[in-house]
Amino acid sequence: MKVLVPLAEGFEEIEAVTIIDLLRRAGIETVTASIAENPVTGSHGIPVTADLLFNELSAENSEFGAIVLPGGMPGSKNLKNDPRIISIIKDINSSGGLTAALCAAPIVLSEAGVLKNRKFTCYPGYEKDIPEGIHVKDSVVTDGSIITGMGAGPAPLFALAIIEYLKNKETAQRIKEQIIGFW
Repeated sequence: MKVLVPLAEGFEEIEAVTIIDLLRRAGIETVTASIAENPVTGSHGIPVTADLLFNELSAENSEFGAIVLPGGMPGSKNLKNDPRIISIIKDINSSGGLTAALCAAPIVLSEAGVLKNRKFTCYPGYEKDIPEGIHVKDSVVTDGSIITGMGAGPAPLFALAIIEYLKNKETAQRIKEQIIGFW
């Protein structure tokens, strides 16, 4: 299964790199795609070169079984305002794939309509922008095929939850030990 990690100007660097790094360590094919230009500059001025531009993806998006959104501002707002991102979230979700978002990025899942009556967490304050979901104040929340995380601090926990969902608990534990996770 391929995982798409879209990058928009103003993404949170810690979150994006943690997600990409840990998923790849777990042997999960992870593709980064810039929604605008390459390199993409994060919210703290760090440029990151995506694997490709979003326009280079196949038109039907069927090659991806999961999408994982790093947060940050204005990155999350840029993802939310991109109809291509909303469309691929809907496609992946309706086919039973994993949709995951960290920090402020659950607002993007909300825009796609996939959080209705679903438990989620997000960066404190953004829950007011997600009225149709059930806000939970946990670091990481899994509700069926949706995984959300609160922010940069729990980014490794969020990535490990994705690894456990896509692979298994043993692989997530192996990666946790590899990065010397003490939690």
